Amino acid sequence: MLQHNNDDIDNNAGAKGVGPLIAQSSEISRTLKQQIFEHVRGAGLCARVDISSSLQISPATVTSIINELIQAGFIHEVTTPPREGEPVRGRPPVSIAIRNDAFYVAGIKTNDKTHTAVIMDFAGNMLGSADIAHNSASRSASNILNEVNAVLQHALNASGIEHTQLSAIGLGLPGLIDCAAGKVIWSPMLDQQNIAFASLASDALGCPVYIDNDTNLVTLAELWFGKGRTVSDFAVVTIEHGIGMGLVVNHRIYRGAHGVGMELGHTKVQLDGALCRCGQRGCLEAYVADYALVREASTALNFDPSEMGDIGLVLDRLFDEAKSGHEAATTIFKRAGRYLATGLANVINLFDPSLVILSGARMQYDFLYEDEVLHEMERQTLDWQRTRPDIEVHTWGDLLWAQGAAALALSELTETLLGVSYTNQSAGAN
Repeated sequence: MLQHNNDDIDNNAGAKGVGPLIAQSSEISRTLKQQIFEHVRGAGLCARVDISSSLQISPATVTSIINELIQAGFIHEVTTPPREGEPVRGRPPVSIAIRNDAFYVAGIKTNDKTHTAVIMDFAGNMLGSADIAHNSASRSASNILNEVNAVLQHALNASGIEHTQLSAIGLGLPGLIDCAAGKVIWSPMLDQQNIAFASLASDALGCPVYIDNDTNLVTLAELWFGKGRTVSDFAVVTIEHGIGMGLVVNHRIYRGAHGVGMELGHTKVQLDGALCRCGQRGCLEAYVADYALVREASTALNFDPSEMGDIGLVLDRLFDEAKSGHEAATTIFKRAGRYLATGLANVINLFDPSLVILSGARMQYDFLYEDEVLHEMERQTLDWQRTRPDIEVHTWGDLLWAQGAAALALSELTETLLGVSYTNQSAGAN
């Protein structure tokens, strides 16, 4: 049931196709133009006859819409060389592909230590990337945007793309983000709340900017480039300083009625339990997140986190102690694993996903997903003769978050070009 995947996103993903592979029978309400465009984007390279067959659309309709998309500059015809050993008869076959150079987007991820940026073309190929370190203290929106602009410029320099060529920017922040409204409700990065951050960023960066929280960026990366491409319903659970969750329902991210749903870390696993950083008690995060493990370590092992500096160093030492057989250290991780099992069982009981992906920096601590944890998860999952979801651990590269932000920009750009806003569509549908 548990599978590991350590792949990074392919830098030439566009050649293989990017974005969700949506079946013709999908219940998502999409125009024929959207269906055809998304099919071409997902396939990377396909023939008209394949589009007609796969989507069950008449060849005449496919030809008409393909011609319209070619005239708009979104796709183009590509001569396909014959396969090895095949005789060449008449004109070489022609396939359809996304025009790489039609548009360019950027994806940027901010966190308390490093800002990361990537540049992608319209087909989802990564052209360049950059990261810069910074002061972790919360600060004003203008200060953060100055830093964002700096890392963006470094990524542009690496890609050879000019700032004026960008058509959209996806930007991720930790915290509560209303994606549809472009508002940061709360973020540890900012010294203010309820900020129309997308609008401020668009003005500062001279380009349309779309924002989302960091867990949704991981989910978008999976949906566009990873295991989630072929799965209609799946969940991503991230374990970092907090516990995050992204949910895909019928190939689209579900954000809730107000855009701030899926706060798995703040679901309750113990009444009147440990104090969470949100101010309430008994949250899952208060038992599994970084600060919860450090709190337990300082009590049980007499660790002084202030003397060790970075929280990651404290956790690495705790993990080394557990691996060496230290009973108290092992107990801390196993206790966290049991609570995580409860959280995962709740996700399965509520949403019945076909796949659950565990991601984030703390996946290096295998106590959190060992067989004992998965057995406990199964024990707490209702058995309705259904197939248990696959549980996969993905260890991506450092650019994961920014690549998810670029996917957000591509989503918004292509949906806007085709006449439907992806963010507003997903928010309004809920």
